[in-house]
Amino acid sequence: MLNSYGFHLPTRIKIGTGILKEAGKLAAEITTGRRAFIVTDPGVKAAGIAGRVKSSLTDAGFDCYLYEEVKPNPKDKDCERGGKEARNFEADLIVAVGGGSVIDSAKAIALLQTFGGSLAAYEGRGTVPGALTPVIAIPTTAGTGSEVTRSAVINDTKRSIKISVKDIKLTPKLAVVDPETTYTLPVGLTASTGMDALIHAIEAYTCRKANPFSDAMALAAMEKLYPALPVVVDNGSNKAARTDMMIGSVMAGIAFSHADVGAVHCLAEAVGGLYDTAHGIANSIFLPSVTAFNAEAAPVRHARAASACGLDITNLRPEEASRRLAQELAHISSEIGIPKFSELEKINPQDFEYLAEISEQNGSSESNCRSIRKNDYLKILQDCYNN
Repeated sequence: MLNSYGFHLPTRIKIGTGILKEAGKLAAEITTGRRAFIVTDPGVKAAGIAGRVKSSLTDAGFDCYLYEEVKPNPKDKDCERGGKEARNFEADLIVAVGGGSVIDSAKAIALLQTFGGSLAAYEGRGTVPGALTPVIAIPTTAGTGSEVTRSAVINDTKRSIKISVKDIKLTPKLAVVDPETTYTLPVGLTASTGMDALIHAIEAYTCRKANPFSDAMALAAMEKLYPALPVVVDNGSNKAARTDMMIGSVMAGIAFSHADVGAVHCLAEAVGGLYDTAHGIANSIFLPSVTAFNAEAAPVRHARAASACGLDITNLRPEEASRRLAQELAHISSEIGIPKFSELEKINPQDFEYLAEISEQNGSSESNCRSIRKNDYLKILQDCYNN
């Protein structure tokens, strides 16, 4: 637990079923300009969600430009292209409509529109020189929580690694959170993004940078996410469960942005950078093994996480409850269809030494609740691949 900590949430959050139609009105409240650069991806556009946002913005008097070049595990070159197009359009507002890849890209585009250059030049913490073009985030998945976080994680295509830009000035000014945007989300994406949200809550609660404010959000997020996740995977039209997932995802985003993540994300970002593996899937694969590894160092915290997830830990010692949590996380991952590590495309055990090294170099590795080094990461990679 930290001796000192802060809590600063510059994002105004509006949550409600059907609130998407108010996007234009809400946007007009945060800018006097009327040129909106909409960042999305082909899937969200095909689902009609980006079009609905554009219509709402147009009705509110905005001139709109649609940029739909975002890919899963967003690429620096697409962000840099988007920054140039936003600058040419003279955007007053960046509107992200999509999942975490889209929202992170929108943050990067706002940065590059304002200050130019290559994204790699801003890698690290506190690197943003000044205020950016304001960003509105409209999430279409219950997953990353990027709509309330101060970071953008983007693939550096030259180095085949993921880089993070972390700065309070990247945080969206407004998050418009409408559960309806997730009603038609495919099962696979529902599962992987939902697990991602749960992992944010668990890592925020158990990491070394946890504090009472992040704890409150993390525990509340677990209480909503864990029971709702198998429900929405089984029945995507369950509106109550979809709403719990969206609220839980936002809470988890607030939690980890005011604490940190840990070794699960370090591994997932290394694998995603090298193989372009979907972030939620990579996170889900490593969660049970990392949880079992970490539980030795923080059994009481892991037992409390197990309780928040609704597991019956009556009469169990913290060490036993922690093991139960790791087992149940493996079970739910399998139950909702998360593949095994060895089943993923491109995975090559000869790369594990490199992946372990990159994981250790991740800035969040030191936040992990148990000290973890290259050999530990290597063992987790090997165990996950062999089991």
